[in-house]
Amino acid sequence: MPSYPRFSSTFTPLAIRPLSATLMTLACSLLVAEEIVVTAPTDAQTPVSSAVDKFALPQTRASIGRAQIEDTVNAVDAEDTLKYLPSVFLRKRNNGDTQAVLATRTWGPNSSARSLVYVNDVPISALIANDNNNGAPRWGMVAPEQIQGVDMLYGPFAAEYPGNALGGVVLITTRQPEKLEATLKQTEAIQTYSFYKTKDTYLTHNTAATVGDRIGRFGWFLGVNHVDSHSQPLGFVTNGATANPPGTTGTIQALNKTGQQTNVVGANGLLHTVMNQVTAKVGYDLTDTLRASYSLGFWSNQGDSSVETYLTDAAGRPTFGNVAGFGTSTYQLEAQHLMHAATLKTDTKGIWDGELVVTRYDYLTEIQRSSAGIINNTTTVRTNGNIARRDGTNWTTVDAKGIWRPTGIDGIHEASFGAHGDRYVLNAPGYTTPDWEDAGFTGAGTPVTLSAGKTRTAALWTQDVWRLAPRWKLTLGIRFEDWQAYDGENRTATARLDQPEQTSRKASPKASLAWQAMDPWRASLSFGQAYRFPTATELYQSTSVGTNLVNPNPDLKPEDVRSFELANQYVREDVGTSLRLSLFLEDTRDTIISQANANPFGTGTLTYVTNVDHTRAYGVEFVARQQDALIRRLELSNSVTWADSEIVSNPDFVSATTTSTGKKVPYVPDWRNTVQATYRPNEPWAISSALRYQGKMFSTLDNSDSVSQVYGAFDGFTVVDAKVRYQAATWASVEGGVDNVFDEKYILFHPFPGRTYVVSGKLAF
Repeated sequence: MPSYPRFSSTFTPLAIRPLSATLMTLACSLLVAEEIVVTAPTDAQTPVSSAVDKFALPQTRASIGRAQIEDTVNAVDAEDTLKYLPSVFLRKRNNGDTQAVLATRTWGPNSSARSLVYVNDVPISALIANDNNNGAPRWGMVAPEQIQGVDMLYGPFAAEYPGNALGGVVLITTRQPEKLEATLKQTEAIQTYSFYKTKDTYLTHNTAATVGDRIGRFGWFLGVNHVDSHSQPLGFVTNGATANPPGTTGTIQALNKTGQQTNVVGANGLLHTVMNQVTAKVGYDLTDTLRASYSLGFWSNQGDSSVETYLTDAAGRPTFGNVAGFGTSTYQLEAQHLMHAATLKTDTKGIWDGELVVTRYDYLTEIQRSSAGIINNTTTVRTNGNIARRDGTNWTTVDAKGIWRPTGIDGIHEASFGAHGDRYVLNAPGYTTPDWEDAGFTGAGTPVTLSAGKTRTAALWTQDVWRLAPRWKLTLGIRFEDWQAYDGENRTATARLDQPEQTSRKASPKASLAWQAMDPWRASLSFGQAYRFPTATELYQSTSVGTNLVNPNPDLKPEDVRSFELANQYVREDVGTSLRLSLFLEDTRDTIISQANANPFGTGTLTYVTNVDHTRAYGVEFVARQQDALIRRLELSNSVTWADSEIVSNPDFVSATTTSTGKKVPYVPDWRNTVQATYRPNEPWAISSALRYQGKMFSTLDNSDSVSQVYGAFDGFTVVDAKVRYQAATWASVEGGVDNVFDEKYILFHPFPGRTYVVSGKLAF
């Protein structure tokens, strides 16, 4: 048998890259295909979502099924199920995080609108923004206990999806009971954390229950999820170059990410979050091939953020030392969101099939109340403060799709086509209030700021698949889009600015040629042009938090992306072997990048959104998996991604001392590496471990942020996770695991969690 490269586990961060290739080759050279017995519950090459095969989606993909998730992932939140997928980094700062954004092989963790997430073909991506705040997918619309599996599709190569798919498309599939069933699961997470002078233990409690049934043509499913979480500090309070505020001690000498003296005086973002989720789905088979369904999701969040001071006065008592940041970092959150989705789908597997998906997402309530500062020489914050709201923000999407198979489902030709419409509405007023904890939702009654605006898109698309010969398949597609931004408005207490309307019409061609060279080998060459239109937040959202200001840009141009992938895959399902090597190139004009710099008009930072003339990213992704590797019942997998992302041209960059041309694109690391090992000694037991490595990222256009291990930096990291699962009976299981086993300290703007112990018990009836 030839020797195929693969990876084995190593826990030495500096040795990951050079050792990986050697260990991969060594491991595969010891395998004898004829003697291998397949024992893993799910093949990573088999898609979970029916949409992958139904619409002949041409992208390369990675998949994980429910059994693999249960065996390998310490899943507290729904987004945890994605964290070991190839080339993916999940920016999850804490359990119950509302800002968990995907980073893909060419885009970083602030690019929420450059990937798409669907649950049962219903979009939960928040394309109202492109950031790691309001733009995070609405994970509250699905709980981990409901998930049957996840498919990750790479690249903008399917005409069915808009240009936001340029980073990738995540398809989450939930369970559909065929008989009466119920589950109850309790999960506890305990984090031990130490950074600067903060040392504490933080707890998370998660209670999840599901129940569902199918009676004849009618099926239903109900899931509830309750999370009570305490987080580590999500930030630190800084005080510039001041050694100690007058009359205090306790300041920690520190730099900021660009090397400027920015001393640390305390921790903030100590967030206590209570979330409740309710998701319900009912479906009815109108005929043997036509099914109608309705889904409802409700999510609520109550949170409060506190601070911890490191300063003491002359008597040794804690004090805020007159540092205003302690006050502005003290706030409360309140949110209730509601989502509706209705679908009508056929599954004739004949000449014609079609479906209709309509969704509506509403911010019923979305309020953040914060103090305006502190009372001098105390640890008390001011009563007066600010209220920021987003309730009234909403979006609606409609997708109609059809499939025509003139030569039958296994014929040489099929075509799919569809129409899409969406409308996104941003409403974000801000108020001052004499009592930030107890005043009404509108504070003093008159908004002092307002950011509002709308975008809408209408699209038509078609895709043609031809099996040119037994081993050749050609996929051609095109997407036509008509986009508009309108009703943009920005106000202050003394001024109002009505923003100009924008329109854009674009056509995006797609092409993919696949060649089945021989039974185990498959090669494909794909091209996709994609346009990513600015979001309402990028165009219109203006915010002010303390001394940190965010300015929108109503004149942004759409991103114009040309993406290529050459992929070669080797798959032997009979012996549990799969290998994939992908070469990718992404060339982008008018790249939309959000950039934070020192405020030239005052203190703090000024964040602005701009078009960068030309960026380019290219790289290599290697994915390998082997069941019964070295010994029976041991499964090894590894994914390695190297990317070189460059700012090719940015003539509008203004700096007296530096340039951004030739620099790295912000938030894109050079290396990512994920190694997993799962051993199933017998049917009830599964023992797994995973190593995740990511290189350092820059967060500035001129790559001037070279300092690591400080608040605001984007560090590289190596994190090891472990898990043991025991299926005590068909109706009972227990799990125990540790995330970040070696307590790696790293910051990705925010400090990320330390060592976290996760235990859970589940009953299934």
